[in-house]
Amino acid sequence: MPVANDYYAVLGVRRDADADEIKKAYRRLARELHPDVNPDPALQERFKEVTQAYEVLSDPDKRQMYDLGADPFASAGARPGGFGTAGFPFSDLMDAFFGAGATQRGPKSRARRGRNATIRVDLDLSECAFGTTRDLVVDTAVVCPTCSGEGTAPGTHPVTCDVCNGRGEVSQVTRSFIGQMMTSRPCPGCGGYGTVIRKPCQECDGDGRVRTRRTLKVRIPAGVEDGTHIQLAGEGETGPGGGPPGDLFLEIAQRPHAIFDRQGDDLHCTVTIPMVAAALGATLQVETLDGPAELDIRPGTQSGQAIPLYGQGTGRLNGSGRGDLMIHISVETPTKLEPEQEDLLRQLAKMRGEESPPGKFAPGQQGFFSRLRDAFNGR
Repeated sequence: MPVANDYYAVLGVRRDADADEIKKAYRRLARELHPDVNPDPALQERFKEVTQAYEVLSDPDKRQMYDLGADPFASAGARPGGFGTAGFPFSDLMDAFFGAGATQRGPKSRARRGRNATIRVDLDLSECAFGTTRDLVVDTAVVCPTCSGEGTAPGTHPVTCDVCNGRGEVSQVTRSFIGQMMTSRPCPGCGGYGTVIRKPCQECDGDGRVRTRRTLKVRIPAGVEDGTHIQLAGEGETGPGGGPPGDLFLEIAQRPHAIFDRQGDDLHCTVTIPMVAAALGATLQVETLDGPAELDIRPGTQSGQAIPLYGQGTGRLNGSGRGDLMIHISVETPTKLEPEQEDLLRQLAKMRGEESPPGKFAPGQQGFFSRLRDAFNGR
């Protein structure tokens, strides 16, 4: 059923207007006719017409139905003998006959979003732990300063394509077993843009962008680690035709540290102490990311024991506070003793009854023959 209103005339746009033109026209009229702005009752019907026209023309499926003379507000199941009797969506039917994308009408825009870019940033452990600011040199595409992204030579503009008259597509009528059918394809004269650039900009060769090198100051937050990605929205490459830029991603690479090993927000290191210091206790000076710090070794400290220094790790990404520094103790046994030292140790061993110390066995791994015997015995 054909519709009575000319929605294109209601919005004041051409029949080949793209989505942006339709949206701009609707917003302009809505600002004039909206009841909150203009309470005149005589304009309420006009505002309803504008809203209805925008509802149809902004929806690709409804606009396709409207252009073919069908009622865009009729439900698919209420059209007797129509395409919707079997529950088959109108857009799917168009795709089935004309190919995918048949419902996308009108010329396509030359302006397209730019690509995302990724650069690697090498940082020391302290920079990852506390954050830093870096000046990054980026080779990227920016809007052409000569044509401002339009792609045309100064003083010229794109002209309407003579082949498709600005529609961006050409149609052909063919006969089939169901009757005449119209197929559409991108215009070969303009590539589907609806306009042709007669005189391209010499600086960008019609692309609307040029490559340049720029310096970008970025803030690296505390707590990043190897493999962390930081997104800088809108700092990527400008798109063709002066389109919006993509995003820039920073990939963090943490350099190895000579002392500390990082595990999440915690740092780990190993400190070797003499046997006597482990037995009697001592106070040592150790290195941290914040500088030297004192570490108390309690009497009787065993090899392999971990002593924490709380809050001496890295900052927590997207959080507060810091991790810990875990110091692992390795007790060093002397391999060469002076005669006086050996006498003192023998006296100590005699006093402690350790001249012939009994060994203390711990469960260990079975040998091959023991495992073989257990296998035969059913253990």
